Amino acid sequence: MAAATLKDQLSGLVNSMFAEGLLDDQFTQLQMLQDANNPGFIAEVITLFCEDAERLLKELTTLLDQVAVDYHKVDAYVHQLKGSSSSVGAQHIKHGCIRFRQFCEENSKEGCVHALNLVKHEYYRLKTKFETMVQLEQRIQAYEGQQQQ
Repeated sequence: MAAATLKDQLSGLVNSMFAEGLLDDQFTQLQMLQDANNPGFIAEVITLFCEDAERLLKELTTLLDQVAVDYHKVDAYVHQLKGSSSSVGAQHIKHGCIRFRQFCEENSKEGCVHALNLVKHEYYRLKTKFETMVQLEQRIQAYEGQQQQ
């Protein structure tokens, strides 16, 4: 498949993610940092974000499974997730974290569990699209690498 076709698919995917509100302008800023000297930048940032988010979601799940919830600790993890979501432009996750933090302030276990489930849903929805994006990026790089040989 020609690199131009792959680039069109990638562009369509990214545009649909913006249209759905999954991404905001911060992602556009990240895209501008990717160039010929660093062609895998976006894939690297996405991979690091997903690894971090998986770890944080696991920690949050463990904390909220406790009988006595440490809301201060939960809030600290949600704050981290909000920050990393903001840095990649993951708009729905960021907004979910804002609401999640409100439930932490209220010491509402039910609210926190609900918010966690919402954030997980948004994360896995975004992760699927990010994985497709990374695969397209890798295929484009491989194709362009073959053309340079």
